[in-house]
Amino acid sequence: MKLEKPQLVFHPIYSQLDLPIKHRFPIQKYQGIKDALIAQGVNEDLFSKPEPADATFLKECFDRQYIQNLIDGTLTPQQMRRIGFPWSYQLVQRTLHAAGGTVLTAQLALECGKAINLTGGYHHAFADFGSGFCMINDLYLAALEMLGHTNIDSVLIFDCDVHQGDGTAKLAQNNQHIYTVSIHGEKNFPYRKQISDLDFALPKGTDDEKFLETVEQAFELAINCSKPDAVIYDAGVDIHINDDLGHLNITTSGIFQRDCYVFERCKTLGLPIAAVIGGGYQRDIEALVDVHLQLFRAAGAVS
Repeated sequence: MKLEKPQLVFHPIYSQLDLPIKHRFPIQKYQGIKDALIAQGVNEDLFSKPEPADATFLKECFDRQYIQNLIDGTLTPQQMRRIGFPWSYQLVQRTLHAAGGTVLTAQLALECGKAINLTGGYHHAFADFGSGFCMINDLYLAALEMLGHTNIDSVLIFDCDVHQGDGTAKLAQNNQHIYTVSIHGEKNFPYRKQISDLDFALPKGTDDEKFLETVEQAFELAINCSKPDAVIYDAGVDIHINDDLGHLNITTSGIFQRDCYVFERCKTLGLPIAAVIGGGYQRDIEALVDVHLQLFRAAGAVS
């Protein structure tokens, strides 16, 4: 039986990572989102705490040596620079829990209709290397998890982060059961794009009207082409007009309308949906949390 309110996935380790002063990654936002949800009346019972992703399972899905080197701390300095974080045991544990969180979110979505991970969207991770703050591609893992369940033969990954889901596109390239869509900024990272099943590159300065029109066209086309049994949704907010890395002019209202549309269409179509919060890089953490909260408002977690 599907629940009206989404199931939520969170672990305190999501915000537990010691980074250099002025590091670009807004590590505090995950705990900030959890605290804001509790302050707005969300019941703790809606939250599930994930276990770390199993290393053996990860080695079956990705390059074995890469996963081992990531865990052991034996990636080269060049590989770590491409990731964008200094290696630490804490980083590995956070990464494993984040990946495990999105897999758990996928499981809960199949059981309850909709679920949201308070992190996730590490779509720049490839099979044998990490990139752009991403080490393990949780979206791809979640799709594989869903496909392992009875009656799930096709999964749609609908990625609305401002950066193209290049790792996801490459990982799913030869899997006919995973359909990838990326709506992203045309002139933004990664500079070398991969080929998703559907790519929509938006010019700098794109506003709400054009963006929402593109989201609707992309989603309907993806539904018609892939006939999915489940949806994984990357609800990145780095498209926001105030985001330091986005270069688009999407308002908070535009993000809320986007998220409402995706959830409402999945409900109408009877599709379970697993959502992750994706990117968002405003330095004002309180303002950034407020933008991310639109996803939870749209899903019915808060009013």
